[in-house]
Amino acid sequence: MTKQPEETRPREWTWVERSVWTERMLEALENGVKGGVWFSLIDKVMRVSTLRASWQKVAANRGSAGTDHQSVAAFAAKLEDNLAQLAAELQSGTYRPRPIRRVYIDKPGSSEKRPLGIPAVRDRVVQGAIRLVLEPILEKEFLPCSYGFRPGRGCKDALRRVDQLLREGYLYVVDADIKAYFDSIPPDLLMQELRRYVADGRILSLVRQFLEQEIWDGLARWRPEAGTPQGAVLSPMLANLYLHQVDAALTETGYLIVRYADDLVILSRSLVGAEAALAQLQNLLTERGLTLHPQKTRIADLHTPGDGFDFLGYYFTRTKRTGRLTRWPRVKSLKKFKDRLRALTRRSSGVSLQEIIHRVNMVTTGWFEYFKHSHKYTFKGLDQWLRRRLRSILRKRSKRKGISRGRDHQRWPNSFFRECGLFSLVEAHAALFQSS
Repeated sequence: MTKQPEETRPREWTWVERSVWTERMLEALENGVKGGVWFSLIDKVMRVSTLRASWQKVAANRGSAGTDHQSVAAFAAKLEDNLAQLAAELQSGTYRPRPIRRVYIDKPGSSEKRPLGIPAVRDRVVQGAIRLVLEPILEKEFLPCSYGFRPGRGCKDALRRVDQLLREGYLYVVDADIKAYFDSIPPDLLMQELRRYVADGRILSLVRQFLEQEIWDGLARWRPEAGTPQGAVLSPMLANLYLHQVDAALTETGYLIVRYADDLVILSRSLVGAEAALAQLQNLLTERGLTLHPQKTRIADLHTPGDGFDFLGYYFTRTKRTGRLTRWPRVKSLKKFKDRLRALTRRSSGVSLQEIIHRVNMVTTGWFEYFKHSHKYTFKGLDQWLRRRLRSILRKRSKRKGISRGRDHQRWPNSFFRECGLFSLVEAHAALFQSS
């Protein structure tokens, strides 16, 4: 297959930790080291300056305590002593990670729960130090088609790339879903991938220890046989590493892949090409001990109005009325958005209308910033729905029963909410369209 043009971007190293990556090291990174493998990295990890740089990121992210019950604030109270202790343990080889605390968070738009692993603060600092040292080495290898959890790249870049390719005529889309990806990565094969670039045995031993950390879930205790815990500092980088060879093989064949962590699509100009890409993807994942979700993996044909695919919160499709390519917030994204607003606009709310509107605006402005490129019909119904909920609050406070109806629209017209400062999705979208 003829190779297709891929997005390119000059590599910049402005994001690296300069106390670790000196100009001399960056020069070696660009020019390549002997055999392509890096030795003697542990000395950079166990420096107090590296641990302190990692701590700053841990402190900024805050987060809760791990199984040792030490909070970020408690670690900070004796910061220099704690950093010195970690450096000494790493130097002597006596450092051992503590068990991970398992918690569950809501899945957006679903009644299911997503498991997260919370390492101890001290372990987050050590993992962050390892990441500061290893990330530039791996970033040099990663391809432009990968966008998730990478410096200077994000969801919007991936969405722009998908939009660009669709408009260039790549309208057959493999919508792939890797089943339980983070929980299924085989540790032996993952370590094998890391050894392609890193030969420092002590670094490799530390990473292996983090993969084998005991998990505490209430009274249950176990050691995982596979996977890398979602919530751990190293997990996103290691997850990208494990799929790097998949990216490389598909790109070498000529397929156009856009991947954000384990969320990926492959775009083709022909159905035959899409089917071949899906078959190759299936083989590559099987070799790595991974599987595609049979119900969630499909080929979408965007020549056909009404057909489409989900990617990073959006649903890409072609409208039936005009036949134009467009995108909407996916159903789960809308449900999550409405659920957040419902919690802020209960009729029993005891706070003032101004405070309710202030809290609502914080949610709607952030949501709009991400979904502002949706089809314009997205926003009118949401504005109406939200105003109705606010009118229901005002109706109850006026000693009227039930949800908003009847003359409530005249009692509290749209202009009333505009004067109260309510953010309007329709007006914001119109202003964006006009400025464009």
